[in-house]
Amino acid sequence: MDRNIRTVDDVLKLLDGLFAPEADRWTADAAGWWDGFYADRSKAVPFFVAKPDENLAGCLARGAIAPGRALDLGCGPGRNAIHLAFLGFEVDAVDLSPAAIAWAEERAREAGADIRFRCADAFALTPEELPGPYDLIYDSGCFHHLPPHRRISYLALLDRALAPGGHLALTCFAAGAMGSELPDQVLYRQSRLHGGLGYTPDALRWIFSDLTEVELRRMRQEPPESPYFGESFLWTALFRKS
Repeated sequence: MDRNIRTVDDVLKLLDGLFAPEADRWTADAAGWWDGFYADRSKAVPFFVAKPDENLAGCLARGAIAPGRALDLGCGPGRNAIHLAFLGFEVDAVDLSPAAIAWAEERAREAGADIRFRCADAFALTPEELPGPYDLIYDSGCFHHLPPHRRISYLALLDRALAPGGHLALTCFAAGAMGSELPDQVLYRQSRLHGGLGYTPDALRWIFSDLTEVELRRMRQEPPESPYFGESFLWTALFRKS
């Protein structure tokens, strides 16, 4: 007989187990799913391109975010981390997938970018392993793959790792254009995330209500010849910590 719930972390891990690795796509057990996803680099996946997000590039170009220490959550093949490094940021980049990290490291070497890559679950890293504070935490597509209870872990990471005055910038699925719109409780009944969760602006403002909204808009659709990545089914958001 198991009676192993004693802490909040125990509860979170129990809830993790309600989602199959193929569905949650973010726990350490799901690294193999992502490795398979990244195995064929020639696939027509929009974010496989070696281009930074248009919202990130725009914020940096107009001086809304000043160079400093940056954490790239769910860095994938490293396209945004490399852009940040080129613009003078000291960059830590984390992803669950060994295949993604290997690809990102190759790209960084070829580009001559100095980035500290970690293959890990960012929520499981200790403060010593992921030392803040960071002036920028950037998330391009990680947040919408989290099961609802892990928003708690996400906010706790921001609370401890984001510097006062620092920024959270993220892109995530826009409800009505991409991602599941099922209520949180239904996701638990079905034990599935349906490939990712769609969010409304009001939901994002409520979840990140401890931060100050700087910008929240749809990502601009970028043409193939653009130097930037942009897909209109995503929200882009920029929040500042007081």
